Amino acid sequence: MALFKLHVPILDDIKAKGLKPALLAKVDDAVTRFTAGLSIGDIRGVLRGDPAPRPNPRVKPHADGFWFHMRPTYYHNLVTPLYPEFRLGWLSLYFMVFETLTGIFLMIFYTPSPLVAFENMLNILSNVPLGLFMRDLHKFGAEMMVAVVSLHMLRTVLTGNYKKPRQFTWFTGVVLLLVTLILSFSGYLLPWDQLSLWAVTIGASMVEAVPTPWPLNIFGEQVLGDPSFVGTWINNIARGGPQFNADGLLRWYLLHILALPLIGFVFIGVHYYKVVIHGHSLPPEAEKVGEDTAKRVPMDQRTYFMPDIITRELFYVALVTFVCVFAVTLGGFHASLEPHADPLVTPLHTTAPWYFLWVQGMLKLGDKVFWGLIAPGIIFSLLFVLGYIEVGPSRRYADRRIGLSVCMVALVALSVTTFMGTPWYAVSSSPDQEVVAALVPQTHPGLLRETPFEKLIVDDYNAADWQSAPNPEMKALLREYEDELEIARQKRDAITGKPIMPDAEGLMIVEDWQAGLKKITLRINWTKSDGTPGTFSQDVYLHKDSNYGE
Repeated sequence: MALFKLHVPILDDIKAKGLKPALLAKVDDAVTRFTAGLSIGDIRGVLRGDPAPRPNPRVKPHADGFWFHMRPTYYHNLVTPLYPEFRLGWLSLYFMVFETLTGIFLMIFYTPSPLVAFENMLNILSNVPLGLFMRDLHKFGAEMMVAVVSLHMLRTVLTGNYKKPRQFTWFTGVVLLLVTLILSFSGYLLPWDQLSLWAVTIGASMVEAVPTPWPLNIFGEQVLGDPSFVGTWINNIARGGPQFNADGLLRWYLLHILALPLIGFVFIGVHYYKVVIHGHSLPPEAEKVGEDTAKRVPMDQRTYFMPDIITRELFYVALVTFVCVFAVTLGGFHASLEPHADPLVTPLHTTAPWYFLWVQGMLKLGDKVFWGLIAPGIIFSLLFVLGYIEVGPSRRYADRRIGLSVCMVALVALSVTTFMGTPWYAVSSSPDQEVVAALVPQTHPGLLRETPFEKLIVDDYNAADWQSAPNPEMKALLREYEDELEIARQKRDAITGKPIMPDAEGLMIVEDWQAGLKKITLRINWTKSDGTPGTFSQDVYLHKDSNYGE
């Protein structure tokens, strides 16, 4: 009698059925297990649009599978067209997955250290196969994700879908909105260039304003020598010290790739689960006042997830992916990389990302603590509890005139404060520096650096004589110089109303400084209001291999 006998069922099947039928049956069994109930034939039937057999195997993945627990088995016919959902919730999930996949690619070639982060970005843009393409996709997806999530929230407010029984669904949606905003903002710092460093510095500076309550401020003053030590500590945690350093970059990196995605996916699961529990709410005008009929879908008004919804979503995946690829290839979208971060040089007109301009605009109104911390805190607190305090039974537009009017006022205020956050509002700087910064900005190469090295002919030039420049490139450069000077000549003093630089004259001096190196001096001369001469000068050094224009 044998003590050990090897039993391999597939060998018995091959012996009984033959090789090909046995392997096909094994693959079909594996697919059925993986999909929690759908065989290869069922999947082919779904993709062909065949009517479901009885009993319907296409509902088994929703009952037995893990992932399909988060998708309804069927939908009401009224919510399956593009309107009124606009697929904004689905698009939000799409871009979350999209950002995860493109982010994993970039992680392979990135080290979160100020010593190499910028060089890593240059390597990704120039040497890594598909590096530039994937970075552009990641940046474009991040911008789209913020826009889509925001629009999804706006649509939910307009249609009243946050009302009972979906208050907690709305609550988790506000959490996901915050995660999306901070996730996108935290990625801003990682390239470690001038724009990213100073944009994040503006945002992080708000935490420094966190007040130290009494009596802790007395304790801080007497023991620590810092009555505002709470804000100082939080600021040091955020930046790694008084200024952003290696520890700060590592913390923001871990926040971006680990903590926020983890929180995001957990709350996406909760959000989707609550959507399945309560169903997709119908358009406001399709429901009776005070009733929620989303879960009671009549048999003749159902659209099943398989095959209709899943095939549409596969089509949407292909379509949106095509749009993203088109945007970063033929569409002209590019995630620019600015010069290396320099904590000692503050660029003119640095702003927060567009989705936080409203906060930057409010900061221009006055107190940093109130407008930078308390006011945004109140706004988001109201958003969190909106579903619990707005308890009117009707979701119809005609019955919600006050609520919709408040929503419109909030949108107008958001637009105004967003404009106020731009450099065009309440930002004053010296006109002479503005002129030079237009040609040699501190956040990107600019027109002067992008002019080909050999086209910068050694000589002294007056911007007013731009038409006599020796080549078209110099002519364009000097004309831009003169145009900026003309804008400066029109500016008037806020107190006296007199022109600040009425006779401003711009000079550009190009010199051969060393072999392969040119020194370009931009000098502006004018007469001050008291009659004394004014002058501003800035030197720029360009190497022949700088290749700023490439």
